[in-house]
Amino acid sequence: MKIYIDGEFYTKENAKISVFDHGLLYGDGVFEGIRFYDGRVFRLGEHMDRLFDSARAICLEIGLTKPEVTEVVLATIRENALQDGYVRLVVTRGSGDLGLNPLLCPKATIFVIASKITLYPEEQYKNGLMVVTCSTRRIPHGALSPMVKSLNYLNNVLAKIEAQQAGAGEGLMLNEQGYVAECTGDNIFIVKNGHIFTPPVSSGALAGVTRGVVFELAQEFGLTISEPQMTRYDIFTADECFLTGTAAEIIPAVKLDNRVIGDGKPGPVTQRMITRFRELTASEGTVIYS
Repeated sequence: MKIYIDGEFYTKENAKISVFDHGLLYGDGVFEGIRFYDGRVFRLGEHMDRLFDSARAICLEIGLTKPEVTEVVLATIRENALQDGYVRLVVTRGSGDLGLNPLLCPKATIFVIASKITLYPEEQYKNGLMVVTCSTRRIPHGALSPMVKSLNYLNNVLAKIEAQQAGAGEGLMLNEQGYVAECTGDNIFIVKNGHIFTPPVSSGALAGVTRGVVFELAQEFGLTISEPQMTRYDIFTADECFLTGTAAEIIPAVKLDNRVIGDGKPGPVTQRMITRFRELTASEGTVIYS
């Protein structure tokens, strides 16, 4: 495995960043998780836009242009001779000192890992996930905007621990007002009477790239989609539920807090979404090897 760090490629064993890097010391940085399929990177432009928006929101100067970062991602995949897999693109504030002051970090650190990923076993795509509600609440916009895909993921990690300790595949996170925000690593959707609902980003959800694809597919299918404030009641009484994320793709959820959602099986809208999404990932994207 070859890993890109600041213009050079290193083996996994030799890929290192400074212990004084503010990404390590303070979670000061941003990242993207990106999927590629059959020699094409899926929705690379959207990921680049979100990376640069996140960086701008925290006053982080990446030091490269979007086309340059795009080429770094493609070059890293080529260096590893991969056709299918997952990219982790990370930009930190860079090496500084032991103080918080970001002005003491003269240059951002950029590293890219291209590898394989399997978030859930295939049987869970066929049978659906069990989800539990976590007591850990989503960070509010007034503290750190959930729209920023930052390296500060301890909030999500603590909720994930709760879900794992409960034996669930995912954890549902609420905001401070008790409304549904998102899951620990995925956006959440429900279907009720043929209509699709998902929480608004103002509730504490990240504007997921796969979430955006679902909006496109809903339009393609002639289905209406809304973004109201949602509570657990809406999920308990839904006909279907599914989660979305770059690593997870689209996966059904069939239980919340041991209560069966719908008939306890992946529903027809969910199955149609999964099928069409897989068709898209198999047919479109930025070409890696030209």
